[in-house]
Amino acid sequence: MKLRIADTLTIITEKAQRTFASDDCRADDVRARQTPGKDGLRITLCADETPVKYLRLRWRFTPEEKRAGPLRVFGDEWERGYGAMEWRGIVAERNMPWVCAVSNGSDAVAETAGRFTECFGVAVRPAGLCMWRYDACGVTLAIDVRNGGSGVILGGREVEVCEARFGEYRNVTAFAALRDFYKTLCADPIFPKKPVYGSNNWYYAYGNSSHEQILSDASFLAARCAGLENRPYMVVDDGWQPNRCDGPWHRGNGRFPDMKGLADAIKEKDVIPGIWIRYLNDEARQTPDVTDDMRLERDPAFLDPTHPAVRELIARDTRRLTEEWGYRLIKHDFSTCDLFGRWGFEARGFLTDDGWRFYDRSRTSAEIVTDLYRAIRENAGDAVVLGCNVIGHLTAGLAEMNRTGDDTSGREWERTRKMGVNTLAFRMLHHGAFYDADADCVGVTGLIPWERNREWLRALAVSGTPLFVSCDPKAADDEIRADITTAFARSAAQDDELVPLDWMDNTCPERWLLNGEEIRFRWIE
Repeated sequence: MKLRIADTLTIITEKAQRTFASDDCRADDVRARQTPGKDGLRITLCADETPVKYLRLRWRFTPEEKRAGPLRVFGDEWERGYGAMEWRGIVAERNMPWVCAVSNGSDAVAETAGRFTECFGVAVRPAGLCMWRYDACGVTLAIDVRNGGSGVILGGREVEVCEARFGEYRNVTAFAALRDFYKTLCADPIFPKKPVYGSNNWYYAYGNSSHEQILSDASFLAARCAGLENRPYMVVDDGWQPNRCDGPWHRGNGRFPDMKGLADAIKEKDVIPGIWIRYLNDEARQTPDVTDDMRLERDPAFLDPTHPAVRELIARDTRRLTEEWGYRLIKHDFSTCDLFGRWGFEARGFLTDDGWRFYDRSRTSAEIVTDLYRAIRENAGDAVVLGCNVIGHLTAGLAEMNRTGDDTSGREWERTRKMGVNTLAFRMLHHGAFYDADADCVGVTGLIPWERNREWLRALAVSGTPLFVSCDPKAADDEIRADITTAFARSAAQDDELVPLDWMDNTCPERWLLNGEEIRFRWIE
């Protein structure tokens, strides 16, 4: 359907709900408007003291807009993928964050004549958390403008809640249609200056690491990348800081006595140092100068990024990692779960429950999350920012990279197969449109048969997306070392194109196009 003003707009406050059939809607001191523009439909909201929670827009299909024949529906996820992204039939109550699409046919069939894909989405970095529903009679856009779990109090401020955009694509695959559509949603993506690849120690060390072990990993990595002009990254994951998966972040622990010295030593091996951080967790309550009002009302184990002192703490921690210690990549983790109290797969509707608020109640949750990502990016200098458990639609344009799926594994092949392959297939739509999309690591521990893990390594190496390997040197025989060396040489360039073919029929696609030629992967024995 062509983008037009919604047939109805509903305003939901903490005390009332009113539905309007107009482009300019007023309820007491609350005003919502729909304004058609060149690229999309702008939805704005203004209110004085009334706490506003949600907006809901509904487009009813005209007879010409109803799609005949069997249809499949795609929906994105709130943050990372959890192995469950898929095309399904029409499910009227299915909540689809950020983007949904409807298509006929299957990409597994080469013939595209008569194919039709219709896309619905919102431009990146909106001021509301947006999700779609598609049914036989129309499409609905629901927008969460709450502040945490309470209505936002705008104090007279007018906010552009989102810009809705629709797209129609004919005689092309659904993958090509969605890939183009995602690019229309972000006008200002940022990317690393060179392809990022290398090693992350998590999926064999799982936090049990040390200064010496990281340097051993860096040496192993350097040997696998000998002669490559584009140098690899060695990312120090969780386990370097005083408390496991927790702050503070101003020093290492006894096994990591000199964090600046470690970064310098990694550089001496002609490898680029990176580091992991979880900014908001302070469960141990050892971060200096943190007062009670700096903690989240929802759970005081976590810091509230709307408090000015917390924002300064985040800025200071970021500059310490980059300017003072010399790390050239920051992987920041857990922020969505820490802020809202649940993982994306646990959200049956919106991301958080009612009944709590941020320190600053004048901004929506989406604005607050975007402000957090912006603070990290602005203080990271020329280091690469890699988000993990971040909201892709809000970090687009504010991070060069995003870990777009849940954890793979160095211990369980089924977890890697489920999480990794599904993420690679479905979140390649984000790659090159929002940021570089990282589908996660190849964990080499000796616990997963290499004939399985080799397929995952091969897929990442030829995907044109980032490749990280977590390899226990003791588990790597000559064959594994040679395979990793070959994969890194290809990933250092990342100039291949890999496209899933049977992704509309299979959540773990086996058939793919590599640079225009069909190949297959053997994920399941």
